[in-house]
Amino acid sequence: MTASNAHPTATPVDLVVIGLGPGGETLASRAASAGLSVVAVDEHLVGGECPYYGCIPTKMMLRAAETLAESRRASQLSASGELAADWSRLATRVAEEATDRWSDKVAVERLEQAGARVIHGRGRVTAADEVEIERPDGQRERYRADRGIVLNPGTRPAAPPIDGLAQTPYWTNRDAVQAVESPHSLIIIGGGASAVEFAQAFARFSTRVTVVEAGERLISHDEPEASDVLQSALEADGIVVVTGGQVVRVDNNDGSFWLSLRDADVPLHAERLLVAAGRIPNLDGIGLSTLGMTSDSIDVGDDLRIAERIWLIGDAAGRGAFTHTSMHHSDIVARQLLDLDGPRSATPTVPHVTFTDPEVASVGLTEKSARDAGIAVAMGKANLGSRGFTHGPGAENGFVKVVADTDRQILVGATAVGPFAGEVLGMLTLAVHAQLPIATLESMIYAYPTFHRAISSALSELSSTGS
Repeated sequence: MTASNAHPTATPVDLVVIGLGPGGETLASRAASAGLSVVAVDEHLVGGECPYYGCIPTKMMLRAAETLAESRRASQLSASGELAADWSRLATRVAEEATDRWSDKVAVERLEQAGARVIHGRGRVTAADEVEIERPDGQRERYRADRGIVLNPGTRPAAPPIDGLAQTPYWTNRDAVQAVESPHSLIIIGGGASAVEFAQAFARFSTRVTVVEAGERLISHDEPEASDVLQSALEADGIVVVTGGQVVRVDNNDGSFWLSLRDADVPLHAERLLVAAGRIPNLDGIGLSTLGMTSDSIDVGDDLRIAERIWLIGDAAGRGAFTHTSMHHSDIVARQLLDLDGPRSATPTVPHVTFTDPEVASVGLTEKSARDAGIAVAMGKANLGSRGFTHGPGAENGFVKVVADTDRQILVGATAVGPFAGEVLGMLTLAVHAQLPIATLESMIYAYPTFHRAISSALSELSSTGS
């Protein structure tokens, strides 16, 4: 038996964290700073998807695209002419400022300075209190976690079972954020938040974009009214939106992608293809079978435990695939590990924002999901009022929608669409999370003229529907 295949003796430590996305990295740092002996493991980059391939670089892309859109709107407001798009400047900023050219050296040093031992490798649970780590060179080491094991494996892009797709050089989000030039044409499979954000960013840099969504509408987890406004905005940017589009085959010939759609006579074609059709939790290979579990049978408690001293946090926990959810999970588990005061159960109130122009921001239940849950529902909706009027282009179709439980007289969900909708969402999230009485919300003074004042108008509409 070679040294790389031998089973090493387990080294005792307090905590092992497998997966160093935002929640795992923060938890490892916090525990180490508190004096625990911590082993922090990641197969890829410390920091996870968000800082290198997700939240940060994509928001830089969207901000750059927004400035171009604003320059084109200037002729309606204050000036003539527009800026010339230059993708290379954006690509340089993403590579150098956002990702340090996709290096995690700074993140590793930060964790080590906190006192954690950082290992690049693949970790898996081998017993209820043990983890084995395999390094890229095949060397293995084993640790016994006396306080616990935290799993934060994250997700990976899903590849739909489309004939021919796997044989083509299609893009995922990781390729798209590393693009050094904007393609002449791009097809995006998918209609969720990532798909529409990429669509708008590339389109505003003069890429001819087509979005193909298999479902009936874009961002299907949000209110239908939000989907309608967003689709209109994308189409105004020249994006072709195909809903109900079933891709049955993908080919790559002569430097172009060709997509055959069911019930369509003519295939779609473009220089590049981006697949943004959801993500798959990285639950395979982390040792669930050792615990008598499978990815389908795993039961995540409100305290995020899946076993007595094992926690599952982040996207793979199935409670909202967002960086802010992972960070919330980190707090919940830290309080248990370090015996700190504060909530030890994850909140079900999860806000989310799609950072298109206009932004789409939501929290809690949609009108339909509230009715499906058997709640006695009242709905109020209002446009952005005077602030929308003075803002002008980009705010024309914005709105705020609130969903109320008429029995309890509280809001159970809300949506804001428009400029800075993600900021307006802050107050709505507080209202839903804290279950503030509608009467309290109606008694407030809302500054004029602001985007958030539309909340007051939506509440007034709610009252008129019999809340």
